[in-house]
Amino acid sequence: MTAHATGTFTFADWQEKPVGEAAGGTKLAHATVINNFSGAITASGTACQYAIVYLADETGAFSGHELVDGQLDGRRGSFVLAEHGTFGEDGTVRCAFEVVPGSGTGELAGLTGAGSFTAPKGITAVSYAFDYALG
Repeated sequence: MTAHATGTFTFADWQEKPVGEAAGGTKLAHATVINNFSGAITASGTACQYAIVYLADETGAFSGHELVDGQLDGRRGSFVLAEHGTFGEDGTVRCAFEVVPGSGTGELAGLTGAGSFTAPKGITAVSYAFDYALG
């Protein structure tokens, strides 16, 4: 049975370093991010790593993984999210994520699921939606 979960997360820390730049303005960066989740997912201090591509027109894309250690609808454990997204000239970030198969631990062993978020520029509490099942 699939459950629907919602909530918000906030960026607790964002450390970004340039990796390289090509002629024409395309840039590659690496970010280490810490998030705090509330709502159906409750977790403080998640560990997240992103590879980010900045294009000359101020748009771009990113991919990464986030280790979430906390609770999902009251069940304790951890899991990893694979995240892929884009951002536009207006700064809005759109991201889709899915649970890495086999990454669930504790009461979240067997977790599968996928979700998304949209974060307009300047928003500090980002809403997420997540559909999941426990196997």
